[in-house]
Amino acid sequence: MPISPALRIFAWLSFVAEVLIIATGGAVRLTGSGLGCSEWPMCTPDSLVPTAELGIHGIIEFGNRTMTGVVGIVALVVLLLVLHAAGGRRSLVPALVFAVGGVVGAIGAYLGFTAMGFSGAVPLSVVLLLAAVAGAVHSLVITRVRRDLVTLAWIVLVGVMAQAVVGGSAVLTGLNPFIVGFHYASSLLLVCVTAAFLVRMNATSGPRELTVPRGYAILVHVGSLVLAATIAFGVLTTANGPHSGDEYVIRTGFDATILAHVHSWPGYAMSGIALAIVVLAWLRGLPTRGWSVTFLAVLIVQVLVGVWQANASLPPLLVGVHMVLAALSAAAYVALVLRMKRPISGSPSTPR
Repeated sequence: MPISPALRIFAWLSFVAEVLIIATGGAVRLTGSGLGCSEWPMCTPDSLVPTAELGIHGIIEFGNRTMTGVVGIVALVVLLLVLHAAGGRRSLVPALVFAVGGVVGAIGAYLGFTAMGFSGAVPLSVVLLLAAVAGAVHSLVITRVRRDLVTLAWIVLVGVMAQAVVGGSAVLTGLNPFIVGFHYASSLLLVCVTAAFLVRMNATSGPRELTVPRGYAILVHVGSLVLAATIAFGVLTTANGPHSGDEYVIRTGFDATILAHVHSWPGYAMSGIALAIVVLAWLRGLPTRGWSVTFLAVLIVQVLVGVWQANASLPPLLVGVHMVLAALSAAAYVALVLRMKRPISGSPSTPR
């Protein structure tokens, strides 16, 4: 399947947008703008956009919501380009039918619930999400070329739509820390999926085999679990720290000081694993050399920023940088993992 220049450009834009929305989401939380818009999807009960009374907090929160729209549009363009390349009209037309049907159904659900005196925001979002899931299932059933790219593109689009619902739930629940934490973790996963798309976009499809020793592959996968634990404890630490997203929201859960230490343990373990991955890759001339070094470099900066922010009483800017670096380190690790395999020589594969 040929990869058009437009697809390459928008695939990179999708990755950049997913990273940027983590930055804007962090800005919302770290400036206390989490409830800058008190309603969802409206900003206020009577206005879609922030009013002058909401001040800078309303602008920051609405800016993040606007960024969600940008991320969604870019993800949709990537999906349409992939479907057109993989199956032409046969793949593209059904997806557009599901999209139009979803929009019509969502509008109907919104008007119906509003007429009954209920909020139509949630039904509207649910119908759109269900239509997207149905479209994804149908698309994967009929697609025979580059199903890996089609799957990843659908995951991003459906994920962005689900994220909008999760973000709205965070507002409607008064910034529940678990929902806010899940919101960030989900955004980070979408960064990883867009990174996987970039790697697979330049690879040949078909059966794959390991290009590294099995022991090395096991070490890398163990590192994946350690990295996930590091990020999970980081989310818990931030959720119970001073940056709750609004000055009137007080956290009364876990002790953030203890969690900060617990968060550092897998972080330091990950540093040792990353160093071992780099040394082994270069000693044996493995194809993971480049990405192992990239990941280690990002991780070192991440650790240094984490230590700095902890000793500096968690200044918002450093916390925000730490959040973005976590996403970039996870994306680099995804690329590292995918570089451990290559197409099997002589196996039937789909032309690029």
